[in-house]
Amino acid sequence: MPSPDPNTNSGPARDRFDALHQELRDRICLLDYAPGTRLSETVLAEEFGVSRTPMRRVLARLEAEGLLHSVQGVGTFVTDATIDELEQVYRLRMELAELSGRLAPMRPTPDQLDGFRQISNRAKALIDTPDPRAFARLIMDFFLALLALTDNAPLREISERLYFQTTRIWLTSLFDSVLDAQREYEIFNREVEDILVALEIGDMQAAAHIQRAHISMSFTRMQQGTS
Repeated sequence: MPSPDPNTNSGPARDRFDALHQELRDRICLLDYAPGTRLSETVLAEEFGVSRTPMRRVLARLEAEGLLHSVQGVGTFVTDATIDELEQVYRLRMELAELSGRLAPMRPTPDQLDGFRQISNRAKALIDTPDPRAFARLIMDFFLALLALTDNAPLREISERLYFQTTRIWLTSLFDSVLDAQREYEIFNREVEDILVALEIGDMQAAAHIQRAHISMSFTRMQQGTS
């Protein structure tokens, strides 16, 4: 099913569409809606105070992104995925991360650097006060902040879509103790610190290489944990 184009709307209508899409995507990717959960267009429309038409468009977009699937006459369900099924997606994410340092990279503004420093502080705090869901939210914020540093629109779009296809696998691995949570907090803290140093001196290729390496290592740890 093709993804609906939010550019057909403008102003408040598009803003509302984007907000609905982001909220439902977050609920799926943070496991508020577990794999297999049936989502009701009517119930969601009532919850958000919108008509069924924009909600239908949001669900269609999430389906096009691989997070939902519809069964004719039955309903719309949250998809499931395994590390093996998404191995090629992970490998493509590694290559795209490296490309982000070469295809129209943008040096961070002072405000963006402040945002990365705040993320670094949040990462340090999680070492002492572990919270898997807050950790997943932080990693999501970090990814989106890095994504904003490329001016290549197709690269941003593809990278974002692939990231959200894989993020649930990582969080599920934490909940299922496939990964050592404390170790993951410490590894992520180092990743943020290293990338922040690279961003502060304006070395965008170094930041991209660090991100690629950490995607690769995260994938390898999950593979080893499930083997």
